[in-house]
Amino acid sequence: MNTPPIVLVHGAWAGAWAWQRVLAPLRAAGHAVFAVTLSGCGERRHGLRRDITLHQHIDDVLGVFEAEELCGAVLVGHSYAGTVITGVADRLLAQCPAALRQLVYVDAGIPLPGEAWGSAHAPEVQAQRMAAARASGLNVLPPPDPAGFGLVGDDADWLRRRQGPHPFNAYMEPLHFSAERLASVPRAFIDAVSPAYPTIAMARARARSLPGFTVVEMATGHYPQIQDPAGFVQTLLGLID
Repeated sequence: MNTPPIVLVHGAWAGAWAWQRVLAPLRAAGHAVFAVTLSGCGERRHGLRRDITLHQHIDDVLGVFEAEELCGAVLVGHSYAGTVITGVADRLLAQCPAALRQLVYVDAGIPLPGEAWGSAHAPEVQAQRMAAARASGLNVLPPPDPAGFGLVGDDADWLRRRQGPHPFNAYMEPLHFSAERLASVPRAFIDAVSPAYPTIAMARARARSLPGFTVVEMATGHYPQIQDPAGFVQTLLGLID
C-alpha cells in the first residue's frame, strides 16, 4: 500500500487548521488525510473545560480511527501531540495493530513511559506555565507569541489570529505505555532546526538515541507545515515507509 491514510494531530494552542497548507498536496499525492481537532481546541474551543485531559485527547484521535475504519495509517503529531500520538499508538497496537503503520513526530515531544508533556521541560519553563495557567482563572495555557516559534510577518499574523488557550491538565498528566509495543512500528522525527524550539531539545536527543527512529532535519522554525508547506509535504512523503 503506497498511499496509506494519514492522520494529522496538531500541537498546543492550535487546531486542525494548523495543517491547512498541506492538506491539498497530501491528498493530491493520493492519500486520504484526516486532520483532528482535539477537545477544547480550534473550532472546538467552545467546549473548552477545566477538566479536559491528555487521555481525552488520545480518545479524540482514537475516535477518528474508529469512525473512519482506518487501516495501516500513518499517524503524525506536531509538538505537544507527540505525547498524544504515543498514547494513541500504544492503544492501537494493543487492540488493533493493523490500524497503525507508522508514527511521525513533527518537532514533537517523545515521552518515555510515565512521563508527561511537561516532563521534558526545564523547571523554570514548568514554573512559568503553571503560573500562567493559575493566572488564567480557567486552568488553561494562554497562547505564546508566534515569534517564539520562529514565525515572522504574515505567517506570524496567521498563527496569532488562530491560536487559542490549551487545556492545562494535559501538561503534567503522566502517560503510561509499553515502550516495547511502540518500538514495533517504524518511527520518524522531523527536526525543525532553524531556529530550534528550546522545549523540544530532549526529544531531538531521544530521536537520535532511541532505536528505530529515522531523523530528518528541516530548515524552518517550530511550524514547518506553515513555514515551508511544500518542503514539509516532500519530507513527510519521503518518510512514509
